[in-house]
Amino acid sequence: MDSASNDVIVRVDTTSRSYDVHVTPGVITRAGELAREAAGGENAFIVSDTNVAPLYMDQVRTSLEASGYTTSQFVFEAGEASKRASTWAACLEAIAAAGLTRDDVVVALGGGVTGDLAGFAAACYMRGCSVVQVPTSLLAMVDSSVGGKTAIDLEAGKNLAGAFWQPRAVIADPNCLKTIPQDLFRDSCGEVIKHGVLADPSLFDDLESEPLTSEGVPAERLARVIARNVEIKRDVVNADEQERGIRQTLNLGHTIGHAIETASDFALGHGTCVAIGLCAIARAAAAEGICDPEVATRIERVVDAHGLPTDTRLPHDVIVNLAMSDKKRHGDGVNVILPTRIGKVEIRRVSMAEFARLVDEGCGTARIGFAAEDQSQSSVN
Repeated sequence: MDSASNDVIVRVDTTSRSYDVHVTPGVITRAGELAREAAGGENAFIVSDTNVAPLYMDQVRTSLEASGYTTSQFVFEAGEASKRASTWAACLEAIAAAGLTRDDVVVALGGGVTGDLAGFAAACYMRGCSVVQVPTSLLAMVDSSVGGKTAIDLEAGKNLAGAFWQPRAVIADPNCLKTIPQDLFRDSCGEVIKHGVLADPSLFDDLESEPLTSEGVPAERLARVIARNVEIKRDVVNADEQERGIRQTLNLGHTIGHAIETASDFALGHGTCVAIGLCAIARAAAAEGICDPEVATRIERVVDAHGLPTDTRLPHDVIVNLAMSDKKRHGDGVNVILPTRIGKVEIRRVSMAEFARLVDEGCGTARIGFAAEDQSQSSVN
């Protein structure tokens, strides 16, 4: 906590760069000041999408200009379908046309797609210029804006082209969550639950006792949960910046989840698919004797309580085939993250045949119903 500004700050110290994550209601109004302190430069190039730009572009641009920046912007069509090479190339061309140098700053204003796209553009422009992340979704605040992973999707799969490029600062304003649709907020809770299963039984207990999707969640609790999630990711990233070891644990639920997300043609949100993948791998771990069945049951119940689906009816061969194109595959196998108890996981290298067995044990085997019938039907896609 910064006593001068009452700004909640989480410090990230990686091998390549150290930076602050600011988690405080109203902090977006200080975007220019914080970007100036962290990144410097004369020009600020704002990247946003068609959903977020009408809400926050003017506010952020005004703040940047008040701090001495000359601003320009690039706005793309909202949605995962835009996280492709064509949009990324158009963004780079716009950055170049704006006359940025490697001493200037790209400001990523939006959710995970914007942060990934803008971060990757900054990583590549003139072999790397500064980026400041201003996440406006819960998913981006607790996950994608922190840690330096940037990427775009290819036809073969999600996030297959990208770079590790740490931001100069992250400006996460919980007030922005008031303007996102409830279904997007609910989707984001998948990553929050994952962090509790991964590393923090107390966080999981908190989510179990009162879901974040309950009515009237105090802003103070939301800010506290966001900051705790950032701390969990910070600790992992600090120890393993480029995912050679422990950082792979952040992929809990992702191998199955990414396959479901791709199979749905991204109609299902990332957090929703992570939640399904988390439940599926927990059921498989229980079937293998790696965790107690009660662990899987508790995870299912918390996911269900947040209004998220706990299973998929997608054919198992489709999941396995899509996982073979996942960036986490290694040779003829894949590293899977398995929960051993709430707050503890292990990394295990398995063959694709063994992975297929885990899919059989975990998918289509839920012991409690889907959160809602429409979600269960969409999970089939």
